[in-house]
Amino acid sequence: MNTEVTVVTGGNRGIGAAIARRLVEAGHRVVVASRTGTGPDDCAVTGTVSMDVSSAGSIHDGLADIEDAYGPIGALVANAGITKDNLLLRMSDEEIDTVVQTNLAGSIRLCRGVARGMIRAKTGRIVLISSVVGLLGSAGQVNYAASKAGLVGVARSLARELGSRGITVNVVAPGFVETDMTAELDDGRRDQILGAIPLGRYASADEIAALVEFLVGPEAGYITGSVIPVDGGLGMGH
Repeated sequence: MNTEVTVVTGGNRGIGAAIARRLVEAGHRVVVASRTGTGPDDCAVTGTVSMDVSSAGSIHDGLADIEDAYGPIGALVANAGITKDNLLLRMSDEEIDTVVQTNLAGSIRLCRGVARGMIRAKTGRIVLISSVVGLLGSAGQVNYAASKAGLVGVARSLARELGSRGITVNVVAPGFVETDMTAELDDGRRDQILGAIPLGRYASADEIAALVEFLVGPEAGYITGSVIPVDGGLGMGH
């Protein structure tokens, strides 16, 4: 079993919960960070911590609590994110600021928070969960698409900053995934989306988690600065 901690933000439900489960099964000491301070109901994680990734103070305190209670952080999966969809001409400042602050600025601050310890250890894994929307675009999601596209610049810049210390930084870009959110789509919208996906189906959350497991593992040590889509061909590699 790994001795370092693997932190998964937003790991209490959806894709994050699937990632947490998969990593626990693979032998990682997983600590889930979520606003509620809870983890997946059906997974025995090493620990949980309350963290709001839109708040710099909450990130700082949450990471400090993790290191104090569970030890050094060897891997970060920055998965927590939100949407506040609207057409741009109707989009409020709050809808812009909250999404960018949570999805993009929050991920940058998380990376900064774990980088120092990884540099000391001369090893580390950072995986940022983006979206096919970040590079394909989506009407009504200018704020969300911008925040997810920005993660590519974050990862590639950090890959150059941290690579000499044995730290890898990669982006996973899921397409449409079977979650509570997509289950609420009406049949017409669902059929429209499926018609644009060459594989003709949504991904399962476990398929996203399988790639994350690989990227935080030892066999992915020579992969960094990469953007890897798991979207059934929707973006065709962007």
